[in-house]
Amino acid sequence: MEMHQVRYFLAAVSELNFTKAAEKCNVSQPSLTRAIKQLEGELGGDLFRRERPQAQLTELGQRMLPLLKQCYESALGARSLASAIKGGEVGSLRLALSRTVGLDLLTGYFSELARLFVGLEMKLARGTAADVMELLKKGDAELAIAGTIDESWERLDKWPLFTERFQLLVNRKHPLAERSQINIGDLKGQQFLWRSYCEDAAQTSALLRGHSIEVERGHDVTTDEDLRILIEADFGVAFAPRSMQTPAALAKVPVSAIELSRTVYVYGVAGRQRTAVAAAMLKMLRAADWSRYCS
Repeated sequence: MEMHQVRYFLAAVSELNFTKAAEKCNVSQPSLTRAIKQLEGELGGDLFRRERPQAQLTELGQRMLPLLKQCYESALGARSLASAIKGGEVGSLRLALSRTVGLDLLTGYFSELARLFVGLEMKLARGTAADVMELLKKGDAELAIAGTIDESWERLDKWPLFTERFQLLVNRKHPLAERSQINIGDLKGQQFLWRSYCEDAAQTSALLRGHSIEVERGHDVTTDEDLRILIEADFGVAFAPRSMQTPAALAKVPVSAIELSRTVYVYGVAGRQRTAVAAAMLKMLRAADWSRYCS
């Protein structure tokens, strides 16, 4: 099957007239008819009923139309992408990020992408784990970076980047900030700030309850930025991942006797063609040294 045969077929469908379709494709009518007959031979049946004044699609033609249209559009897309890469002009990187993943983890890779791909545009989306999944499903994101998310979708691909411990985030003036390590018992009576949007929120609550730590007493926050501001104002303490960037006014202190950690993954969609930008980003992320965040 040749692409020009598919193009002639689609033109004939559009015009329902072989003469007009040939004019549209800038070829002679016999050449167009011959190409469509060759296509019919490959597919094993007539695609058109040659009626006057208009040709009509047969049942085979109707069934082949969406498949051949998708095939032709994919070929055009591949040609366009190849031309864009050769000319140094490419599309955008569509990346979904969990609210728990700091953008500072990625800026170095963004800079490298901008160096490799002239005219790069990035489209970043934030959300919960469920939001990230929907963005991938709908094709609004090519890649996503998050902690553990629902894996019930069979087309979800994932690659682990690093596993890190959670530590207690406190104001530097807080009494616990002076400790090199905190005992689990020291958490009793503390005012907690809860990152309810965190993929590991349920795990954190369960572990603390298991150590008789009251978790109902606290404040809910919706962003890491709000969390940092409230702790700077000494409104409480919180568990935060080691990779979270914090200002000088805050301190992160390890807590003993509690195994609280998360793995950060890069996610993609199995079987879905990636742009050159997304493929390069995935390769860089998987090859990166993330050891500074590991326990």
